Amino acid sequence: MELKQALDRLAELQRKMYAYQAASSSLYLDGTTVAPKDTAEGRGVALGVLAGEQHKLFSDPQVGELLDFLWAHKDGLDRPVRRQVEELRRSYDQLRRIPADEYMEYAVLTNQAGDVWRRAKEASDFQLFRPVLEKLVAFNIKFAGYYDSAKAPYDALLNEYERGVDMAYLDKFFATLRERIVPLLHAVMEKEPPDDSFLRRRYPVDAQRKFSDYLMQVLGLDRAHCTIGETEHPYTLEFNNKDVRITTHYHEDNMDFSMYSVIHEGGHAKYELGIADELQYTCLAGGVSMGVHESQSRFYENLIGRSLPFIQAVFPKMKEFFPEQLAGVTAEQFYRAVNKAQPSLIRTEADELTYCLHVMVRYEIEKQLIGGTLAVKDVPETWNRLYKEYLGVDVPDDSQGCLQDSHWSGGSFGYFPSYALGSAYGAQMLRNMEQDMDVWGPVSKGDLSGVSAWLGEKVHRHGGLMEPADVVKNACGPFDPTVFADYLEKKYSQLYAL
Repeated sequence: MELKQALDRLAELQRKMYAYQAASSSLYLDGTTVAPKDTAEGRGVALGVLAGEQHKLFSDPQVGELLDFLWAHKDGLDRPVRRQVEELRRSYDQLRRIPADEYMEYAVLTNQAGDVWRRAKEASDFQLFRPVLEKLVAFNIKFAGYYDSAKAPYDALLNEYERGVDMAYLDKFFATLRERIVPLLHAVMEKEPPDDSFLRRRYPVDAQRKFSDYLMQVLGLDRAHCTIGETEHPYTLEFNNKDVRITTHYHEDNMDFSMYSVIHEGGHAKYELGIADELQYTCLAGGVSMGVHESQSRFYENLIGRSLPFIQAVFPKMKEFFPEQLAGVTAEQFYRAVNKAQPSLIRTEADELTYCLHVMVRYEIEKQLIGGTLAVKDVPETWNRLYKEYLGVDVPDDSQGCLQDSHWSGGSFGYFPSYALGSAYGAQMLRNMEQDMDVWGPVSKGDLSGVSAWLGEKVHRHGGLMEPADVVKNACGPFDPTVFADYLEKKYSQLYAL
């Protein structure tokens, strides 16, 4: 085989893989946004077939031979192609260990699970979801062994979302945060909380939709390449760097939820839209890890979106959309309200200070579920106990408790820690960005182009060219979680006059 022929085959393989993934993503997007309620069965059949064909395509021994040939000639490959071969070899070795029938069965299960989870959440009944969750946990324990039998199962799953991270690393990371966050939260709770009652007035959904369109403009999201839909749990779905979809959810009595979910998902979209053209339709076309991905979403949502300069910039427009609801409210009052620190039930509505405590609850439960020390039937009880222990709140029902997130229904065990890591990565990126340029002058005028350009150059364009730790290091030096703790202490000490 000649090298050029091998490279052509590599490109063709990756385009076919992209096509299968795009088809599966389209079905998922349709199912969670506009599809009729009782239509999961047909999508499940289609997704099962697609998963089977994708497995068959990539696990073919000829693919292994192709990758081995290219790896033997790696010195003659340019950096992106060499990295593609490296990543594909890793994925190939992993996938071929998963039996095709199990792979297909799991694809069907996760599709069904999403539908069951939505029904269970609506009914606030964990028992409806329990049988499916038991199957998902069992599958993930089994798959963890396929991924890396030398690792503890949960470590193997964590590595799928943030390579190089394990329980020992996260235990230390969370301990560092807990040591700083808990005393700070106690000090904050002794102070008079800001008034946020105006956030719970009735905000018409139609006006919220128009405001979302405006926020997308401020973020610099081109509607020709990025659309917004509505679903139960907001998410971002990328097809390529010219086609990214975000979703949100509107509550009439909770306008800031949709506001910040749009900014959060918009951060994910900015990342995907910023990946270099040369990486498209390859395995490197996407965020390098969930932690780095969440660093971008939470950067835009919190570090920018909840900052006083940003709120001052968008507040006049906000009052045009909601004149009655925000009558007599100032930008400074809005800033204090959306940064109110208060232990709460819902992760996606949590403030910056308490957010990581929500993540820690999920991390502890996942560790035990995958480690085999917690039975699925005991998840609600354990969840409620940990929320009382970590956040001091009583969980009234399953919908506001262990059924509030969609992640487990999609089989995403090991994802949650990436939110906390992302928050910490983002704080360190902001520190370095402030050293390189004037961040807040342009932001106070509603101009995020400088912020986006910096992140685009340091993070976005690289896609999967580097390991996650190297992307973080490239943007802000070796990772140091104390930078995030310092940021929280400074912000909340000023907000609450500590």
